[in-house]
This record gives sequence, structure tokens and C-alpha cells, in this order.
Amino acid sequence: MRVIPIVPATAPKAAAAGQGWLARLGQAMQAHRRTIVALQWAVVLVYLLLLVIPAFMPLPAEDAHLWNNLRLFAQFVFWGIWWPFVMVSMMALGRVWCGVFCPEGSLTELASRHGLGRAIPRWIRWSGWPFVAFVCTTVYGQLVSVYEYPQAALLVLGGSSVAAVGVGLVYGRGSRVWCRYLCPANGVFSLLARIAPLHFRVNEDAWKASVERKPMVDCAPLIDIRHMKSASACHACGRCSGYRGAVQLAARSPAQEILATRNKDVRTEEALTLMVGVLGIATAAFLWSSSRALVQVKSWLANWLVEHDILWPLNDDAPWWLLTHYPAANDMFTWLDGLCILAYILGGGLAVGLTLVLCVRLAARVAGQADLSWQRLALALIPLAGMSIFLGLSMLTLGHLKAERVALDWVAPVRVALLVLGSGFSAYLGARLLWRGLTPRTVTALALFLLPIALIDTIWALNFF
Repeated sequence: MRVIPIVPATAPKAAAAGQGWLARLGQAMQAHRRTIVALQWAVVLVYLLLLVIPAFMPLPAEDAHLWNNLRLFAQFVFWGIWWPFVMVSMMALGRVWCGVFCPEGSLTELASRHGLGRAIPRWIRWSGWPFVAFVCTTVYGQLVSVYEYPQAALLVLGGSSVAAVGVGLVYGRGSRVWCRYLCPANGVFSLLARIAPLHFRVNEDAWKASVERKPMVDCAPLIDIRHMKSASACHACGRCSGYRGAVQLAARSPAQEILATRNKDVRTEEALTLMVGVLGIATAAFLWSSSRALVQVKSWLANWLVEHDILWPLNDDAPWWLLTHYPAANDMFTWLDGLCILAYILGGGLAVGLTLVLCVRLAARVAGQADLSWQRLALALIPLAGMSIFLGLSMLTLGHLKAERVALDWVAPVRVALLVLGSGFSAYLGARLLWRGLTPRTVTALALFLLPIALIDTIWALNFF
């Protein structure tokens, strides 16, 4: 067995004496690892029950409710509660969800402890997988209506879980290779965790000064803890808390990591995941179903196809695992529907995302600061991206509540407040990174940076109001 206790169970309490309550909480997480493991497996059990059972249930009756129909309840839990508030937790607590609750993380780590333990190949370590996996999952989920049908949820979420177990069975030894390199949500989670006000802080001087000789921490996401400066990859599981007297849970300013990040610490793939993936393609995925322009284009194309006697795109015979096909619910996508949705999400998302990239690159170029690359400047858009993805996911929450006839008069002002909060924080971070005095260069660069914020706010405002 690879896991070796790093300190006796009573040591964390003694080591935490005189520390703040956050440090003591981190020590408690390290000392009560078994409790966390038990919680993880309870989440796995609930996850599997809510994922599998509803997929074999009939369509709910017209008078069914969340509280008396498991299918509706599971749909609300997954898409109305789980995903929206997991995103919030990333911005508020860091990746605690990954380290303490995530069922896929638990499953892949267990599989890795009993698997082949092979070395991680170079192709898995490719830094572009988070972007590719996120885009593919987002687009495919829309084509099969993953939010509406448990069969599609079982296919997408269950398929991801099976892949996580498969990777664990082959690569690594007691680690989370899937989570570190291949998880479709990893890229988004690692971005949002950068603005979390909580993190496990590493004091390198204390590490060097320590004379303790302990077994290395069993870090599941394979982090070099001694040199860890970012919360982006840390799963906040607490295993390393108190190690060599140099690691502790601590508070920080939400702006701290973004402002302290160096150019070499930001990859181009991260910036593209943020601007093209989250703010571009994900936003388009949330909004295609309410787009009047999409309906008009699709109607025009359908008429043109009929006039030219090209009828196969109007067929609705695609299998449910490729395009939405549920005759009992009178919900079937034609091939034209699928192509139009694909074009809207990828075309519209890429157009928005690349516009953001262009503006940010121009802003960084005009600023002319050697220590400020466009990739680093792009990180200032993380708060806006976090609020944007929460607003999109919360549309599902509100849809369920509306179906239950819950009063939603409070929604509009809350949406405005969230947009203002995310936009304002991003504008503040951009100004802090760009500002070098009141000069034409600085003002121009800041104006260019504010254009992406204005564009995303306008897109959401047009959709909501």
C-alpha cells in the first residue's frame, strides 16, 4: 500500500496550537482523513443512484414534481444544484469539491491503487486536453440534450466516469491522472480556483529550515507541493496540511494570485480555455435555445432545402446518442437541427472567443510591459467567466423552479448584481495589471481590455432583458 501516514493522529492538534482557525481546520482535514474518505464514498453512492436509476424510468407525468418523481429530482440535483454551485465553490473555496467530494476523483484514485501503475505517457500530459475535452463535452451535451434527459446524462457523465476509472486502472499508482490531465472540467476548475480566497499556502523557507524527515505526502493530483504557488491544481484535500511545518490552510485576497502570477506561469491553452472555451463556446451553448436568429436561419434553410428537393437533412431518424431523439416526449432533432446547433455553438462561440483574444492581445501589446503577456492579462477575465458560467447554469435551476411555480421576481436584480460583481472585479484586475500612470498608452490599453467585458455583459443583457 502506497499511502503512509505522514504524522501520528495526535500530532496535527499539537502542531496547530496557537494557529488561526483556518490552519486548525486544515490540520483537522489531515487528521480525519478517514472521515473524508467515508464522505467521498457516500457521494459516489448517491451519484451512481441518481445517475443510473432515472435513466430507466418512464417520462414523468404532467402533474409530477421534484419531490415525488426521482427522475425530475435527479435532473434538478445534477443540473439545478450540483453544477452551478460547484462553480461557485471553486471561486469561494478553491478545489475542495475535487479533493473532498468529487465521485470521479474517488473512483479514479481507487482504480489507480489497484491498477497497472504504468508511467504517464507524454500524450496524456499534453496541456491542450482541458480545452479540447471541455469544448467537446459542452457541444456534445447540447446535441443530446444532456440537461433534459437522464439517458443523455448517463451517457455523458457516466461515460466520463468510466473513462476516469479506465485511466486509473492503467496509469499512475494511487494518483488522479484523469483529474490532473484529462477531466473535461479541469481547465475551468483550475481557472476559477485562482480567485478563491482560501488556499493551502506553502512556506518554502519553513520547508527548507525543517529538520523533520517524513515520507512524502501522498498527493493524488501529482503536485510538487514544495514549490506550489497556485491554487489552480491543488485539490484542497488537506493531506499535506502541516507537512514539515510549511503547509497550512490560509486566507488571501481573491486578487492576490492573479496579480502575482508571472508570464511563465500562464500557458496559452489556459487563456484559450478561458476566453474561447468558457466565455465563447460555453456562453453560446447556454443561449442557442433562446436565439431568434437561429430559428430564422433554420427556417430559411429548411425552405431552401425543400425547394431544391434535398430532404434528408429534415429527417429526424438520428439515434438518441447522436442527436436528441425522444418520440414519447415529442422531442426529436432533425439533422438540420443538429447542424444548426453545432454551427451556432462553434461558430458563434469561436467568433466571440477570438474577439476577446484579439482585444486582450491588443491591450497587452499597447501596454508594452515586458512582464505582462496577453496570456497573463487574460486571467483578469476569470471573475467575469465565473459569473457567466454560473448565470448560464442557473438558468436550468430557474427553469426547474419555474416549473414548480416558485415566485421568481427576485431573479432580475440578482442577475444584474452578479454581472456587475464579476465585471467589476475583472475590470479592477485588468486596471491593476495595466496601470502605469495616466498616460495615453495606459488609457488605450485599459479601454481595449474593457471591450471584452462590455461584449459579454451585452450578450447576457440582451438574453435576459
